Amino acid sequence: MFDYLRYYFSPALQVMAAVGIYIGGPYCWLGLATLPGLAIIDTVLPRDTKERKINNRALADIPIWIGAIFAVGLYLFLAWRIGQGNMSVVEMIGATLSVSWLGVIIGVPSTHELYHQQGTLQKFIGTYSQVIYLDASRDIGHRVGHHLDVGTPEDCDTAQRGVNLYAFAARAVYESTVTGWRLESEAMMKRGRSRWSIHHRVWKAILAFVVFELALFAIGGVAAAVCGLAGACVARVWVETFNYFQHYGQVRIPGKPIGRRHVWNHLQPISRIVAFEITNHADHHLDAYTPYYRLKPDTTAVKVPSVFVCFLSALIPPIWNNVVIKPALKEWDLNHASTEERELARQQNLRAGWPDWFETEAELSSAA
Repeated sequence: MFDYLRYYFSPALQVMAAVGIYIGGPYCWLGLATLPGLAIIDTVLPRDTKERKINNRALADIPIWIGAIFAVGLYLFLAWRIGQGNMSVVEMIGATLSVSWLGVIIGVPSTHELYHQQGTLQKFIGTYSQVIYLDASRDIGHRVGHHLDVGTPEDCDTAQRGVNLYAFAARAVYESTVTGWRLESEAMMKRGRSRWSIHHRVWKAILAFVVFELALFAIGGVAAAVCGLAGACVARVWVETFNYFQHYGQVRIPGKPIGRRHVWNHLQPISRIVAFEITNHADHHLDAYTPYYRLKPDTTAVKVPSVFVCFLSALIPPIWNNVVIKPALKEWDLNHASTEERELARQQNLRAGWPDWFETEAELSSAA
C-alpha cells in the first residue's frame, strides 16, 4: 500500500504551497523553498533501487491526475489570491516562483506521464496542462524527436560536453520550439494540408495559453495575468535545465538501438517520488508506454547525485564539471559506451578541452 501512497507526496507539496500563498507573507515562498529542502533530504537519504509493487493502474494514476491538474490549479489559486487585493510585490514574486517551480518538478512529470498514455482524455489533459510552462505542444518534439534522436547531435534535449547550463537552456528553448513546429508542419503536409493549416498543433497551443491568460485576468486582473506569464516563462527555462541532467554528454550512433545506458538515472528516494519516476526512466526510452511505477531502476548504471543536487551544482559550472559530471562520464565512457560511442565521446572531450581519459587508460593498461 505504501508504494501507492508515496506518490501523494507531490500533491501534498502543491497543497502546502497553496496554503502558504493563502496565509501570505514569507509563507508565499514555501513552494520555492522545497528546492533546497528536498536537495538536502535527498542527499542524506540512501539510494532507492527498489522496484514498485503496484498492480492497479487506475489507483496509481490518481496522483498523476492530481499533480497535472493542481499544477494548473496553483496558478488559478494564485490569481484568486492576487484578486483579493492585499498581496505585496514581494509576496507575488515568491508565490509566482513557487507555483512556477512546482509546475516544473511536479507538473512536467505528471503531464509527461499522461500524454504518453493512449487514452484521449489523458493526452488532452497532459498536453494542454503544459500551458504552465509555455509549451502545450512540447509532446510533439519529445515523442517524435527526443525519443528517436536521444544521445545524437539531432536531439536538442541532449547537451554536448562542455556546454554549460545557461548556454544550453537558452538554445534549448529555441530549438525545442523550432523542432516541434517543424515536425508538426511535416505531419500536416503528409496529410495533404498546408504547413500553416489551422489544424496545426502549435496554433492550438498558442490558443490554449491565451485562454489560460484570460482566465487568470478574469480571476485576478492584470497583476495575475502578468504573474502567470512570468511564471510560465521561468518554468520554460527550468524545464530545459532538467533535460540537461537527464542526458548530458551521452553519445549514441545515429540509427543504432537505444539502450538503458543512454540516460542518467537519479535514484535518490525523493527524486523518484516527487518526479513520478522521471529520474528513473531508462526503461522509458525502451518502451515509452511503460507506466511510471513499472520502470525498473538500473542498478548497473553510473551513479549520479540527486537531480536537485545536479541542478544546484550546475549553477556553478566548474563544480558541475569537475565534481559531478566528468567523473560520471569517464566511468560511462570506459565501462558502458560501445567502441563507436567511445570515439564520439573522445571527440566531444577534445572539443570541450577536457582530459583525454581514453589515452590515459591505454597508457595505464600498457604499463600494467
